[in-house]
Formats: sequence, structure tokens, C-alpha cells
Amino acid sequence: MSKIGKQPILIPSGVTVTVDAGAVVVESEKSERGKITIPLLPGVAVAVENGVLQCTLTGSGKQARSNWGTLRALIANAVVGLTKGFEKTLILEGVGYRITKEGEHLSMTIGFSHPVKYEAPPGIAFEVEKNSILKIKGIDRALVGQVAAGIRALKKPEPYKGKGFHYSDEVIKRKAGKKAGAAGGTAGAGA
Repeated sequence: MSKIGKQPILIPSGVTVTVDAGAVVVESEKSERGKITIPLLPGVAVAVENGVLQCTLTGSGKQARSNWGTLRALIANAVVGLTKGFEKTLILEGVGYRITKEGEHLSMTIGFSHPVKYEAPPGIAFEVEKNSILKIKGIDRALVGQVAAGIRALKKPEPYKGKGFHYSDEVIKRKAGKKAGAAGGTAGAGA
């Protein structure tokens, strides 16, 4: 029995969910938000009654049980995305490193001989604060996470000074440099 799959999803006002032949369509009444289409997975049926969506297991086997929890989570993420939206925050650290927004695209100076350009995919919005804080916003949780990971991969944080992109809630483990390691080793060698 799936602990996630059996939980009902309450559909808030302003969001409509329709079940078609091969997909679940989640739409917002606000036209700027848009809609998200989730394909139905084998072995799972979806029913909407009185503002509550329920996923039920129709197949048997390990894959059907896995699909049950996955489909329920995807639909719940779509409902949250259309009501509140998703956001990831990246912080850029380093002397001379900066982010600028040019229209809907980013131009980043991150230690290369040229500025790095990054185009926003459809459904993603960027906000830049203080030339070093980047907020990635969108209605699709997976796309927001994928864009954040792609930007972070351009310049991962290095362990000595922490230069590069890191998530706002990420802790970077710092290493001691050569000076700290050498200072402890020379005291015993000279005696």
C-alpha cells in the first residue's frame, strides 16, 4: 500500500483538474499561470469528486505500485505550482563574479575570459538581487530544479574559498589551505 498514493489531493478554488483519456490536465483560472498536463501512468486510475482528487491502484505488480505514488506526487506538485509557484535561490560568491539580467536572459561573469549567457526556458522567470543572488521561479517543480542545477553546474562552489554558485540552504564544507596544513607540520620537523 502506497503511503503517498492513497492520500487525497484537495483542489483549491481557482484550479480545475480534468481527466482526459491519457492525461490529467491541471489549469489555473489566472491566464498568466497557464496549465500543466501530466500523462497517466499504467496501473493507476484518477477520479475527481467534490473538489478532491483520488488516485487508485488498478494494476498489480511493483511498477504499478511505484506509478501510484509517482502520479499522485506529480499531480500534487502541479496543483501547488499553479497556486503558489516554486522558487530556488542561488547565491554567487567570488571577487568580481556577478549576474546581470538582460531581458529574460542572464549574463554571468564567473571567472572565464568571456561572460556566460544563459537563456530562460519557457515557463521560467529570473530575478537578480545585488548582482549575486539569483531567484529562479516557475510553476513546474522539475523544470525549476533542472534550471537551478544547470546554472550551478556552470561554476560549482570550490572547497577552499567557496567561490561559485551554491543554493541558499546549502552548506559548503571548507578545506584548510596549504598554509594551515604546512604550519602544523613544520613545528615538529625543526626540533
